[in-house]
Amino acid sequence: MFAVEVRDHIMIAHSLPRPVFGPAQGMHGATFVVDAAFFTKDVDEDGLAVDIGAATTVLSEVLKPLNYQNLDEVEVFHGKVSTTEVIAKHIFDQLALAVSDKRLGPGSHRICRLKVMLHESHAARGWYEADL
Repeated sequence: MFAVEVRDHIMIAHSLPRPVFGPAQGMHGATFVVDAAFFTKDVDEDGLAVDIGAATTVLSEVLKPLNYQNLDEVEVFHGKVSTTEVIAKHIFDQLALAVSDKRLGPGSHRICRLKVMLHESHAARGWYEADL
């Protein structure tokens, strides 16, 4: 399996209003480093699994609506607890849509798996990954 991984980041605010989250129940900020990996079973005639430039652009576009937002007020998260895992799944779903819309160029059809990892800090990270 071949993979190309690109990185960006988002700065968000949110609360996690359940007792299990202790002090994170209150409003707080977070900066997530976001890694998105695009997997293919082969490469094209140019030796590419995925165009890195296209992957970088698409990840940036997917993250833009979340950046500098209070996720408690973002409609897609209404009724959900915006944990790292839930945010990762949302980003995954948006990237999967971009793949199906062929926004990663002519090789989009070869992408068979995605992995989206959010780094909360130097010591903790969470992700969502699945086949397309």
